[in-house]
Amino acid sequence: MKLLRQQIEAKTGAGTATLLPEEPEDMWHAYNLIQPTDQIRAKAIRRISKEMGAGAVTSQRIALDLTIAVTSSDFDLASNELHVAGRVVSENEHVKMGSHHTLDLELNRKFTLEKVDGWDSVAVGMLTEACNTGSRAEMWAVVMGEGIANICLITEHQTILRNRVEVSVPRKGKGHMEQHNKGLEKFHNMLLSTLQRDMESAKRDAQTEKTAPLLLASAGFYAQAFLQFVKDYAVRTGNKFLQVLIPSIVVAHSAGEHVHNLAEVLASPACTAKLSDAKFTRETALMDTFMKHMRLEDGRAAYGPREIERAVDSGAVGRGGGVLLISNTLFRSHNLAERKRWVALVDRVKDIEGGEVRVLSSLHESGKRLEALGSIAAILTYPLEEIDDDEDEEEVNGVHANDDEMII
Repeated sequence: MKLLRQQIEAKTGAGTATLLPEEPEDMWHAYNLIQPTDQIRAKAIRRISKEMGAGAVTSQRIALDLTIAVTSSDFDLASNELHVAGRVVSENEHVKMGSHHTLDLELNRKFTLEKVDGWDSVAVGMLTEACNTGSRAEMWAVVMGEGIANICLITEHQTILRNRVEVSVPRKGKGHMEQHNKGLEKFHNMLLSTLQRDMESAKRDAQTEKTAPLLLASAGFYAQAFLQFVKDYAVRTGNKFLQVLIPSIVVAHSAGEHVHNLAEVLASPACTAKLSDAKFTRETALMDTFMKHMRLEDGRAAYGPREIERAVDSGAVGRGGGVLLISNTLFRSHNLAERKRWVALVDRVKDIEGGEVRVLSSLHESGKRLEALGSIAAILTYPLEEIDDDEDEEEVNGVHANDDEMII
C-alpha cells in the first residue's frame, strides 16, 4: 500500500490518509482500516438519469468523486474485491445528500480515509503496517497426501487456497505396481505444473523477481517423494525456475492433507528455523505456546474478555514474557464503545505494562484458533489465582454479563 498523503494530528487523531492499493494484500489492509462511521472518498461510477422533453428519460454512467459515511463493508477473499457501502455526505450536482451508494475499491485506484472519531493507536498501527511493504513475509505451501494436494499462498494476514489437485492413484499390490507408479507420476506432473503456473503468475502480478519459499507437508513420505520428483525434473529439463526454487523448499510433517493442518505445520522446527522472521510463523508459535500452558494447567494461559481484563488489571500481562493475543475482528465492531475498550486495553499492555501485543488476522490459521477462544487471550508472566465462585457469579450478574455476546 502506498501512502500518498497523511494529515493526522498526533494529539487528537483527527485527519485523513490518502492511500493507493498496489497489490491484492493491500485490499485486506484496506478492509481492516475502514470501519463503520468512517468517511471515505473515492472515484465512483454512477448511473445518472435526466428528464428530456415529452416525458422522455435518458440515463448515462459517469465517473465522479463521492464521499460516503461508511455503514458496512464486504471483502471477497477469492477475488480480493472490497465493497464499501454508506450514505453520501458531500454535496454533488449528480447525487443527493444522504443517498445510498457502494464504492468498489480496486487496485491502483486511490481513496482518502477519514476517521470521524479520530485515528486511535490501533488504527495508526494498522496504517503503518499496511504501508510497510518491505517487512512482508510470503510463502507457498502444498499440504498433500497420495493423489491429493492443496496449494496455498500464505501471507502475513491470509491463508489463501489457490488450487486443489486430485488424481486417482491405484493402490499398491500384486500386479498393480505399474498402474500405481503411472498414477503417481501423473499426479506429480499435474501438481508440479499447477504449482509452477500459480507461483509464476503471482510473481508477474506482484511485479517482482523474488521467488517465495515453498513448504511441502504431508503425513508419511509423500512430500519427500514429490521433492525428489521436482529435483529430478529440474535436472532432466534444465528448468531454471525450479533450479532457483529448490534451495528454498522446506519439507515438514503434517497430520493430513487439509488446509487447517497448516497451523501445526507452521509451528514445526523445520519451518521456524527457515522462516524465523516471518510474522505468521511468530504468531503460530505464540498460539502453540499458549495452548501448551493450557494443557499444563500452570495458570499462565488466560482467555476471554473478563479473564484478560482481570489479568491486565493484575499486571500479569507485562514485562517478562506477557503477550496479549487479540483478533482484528474486535476492532471492527459497530459499537464505538467496544472498539475503544479494546484499543484502551492494547495501549495499556504496550505502554504501561510493557507487554507484547499481537493483533491476529481472522483469515489466518492462528487467528481462527484464537477466535475459537473468544477472540482474545494472553500468555501471562505469572500465574493468577482462580476466581472463586462468588466473585464469578457476581461478575456474570454485573457489568460483564454480556462479554461473550459481544465477541464477533
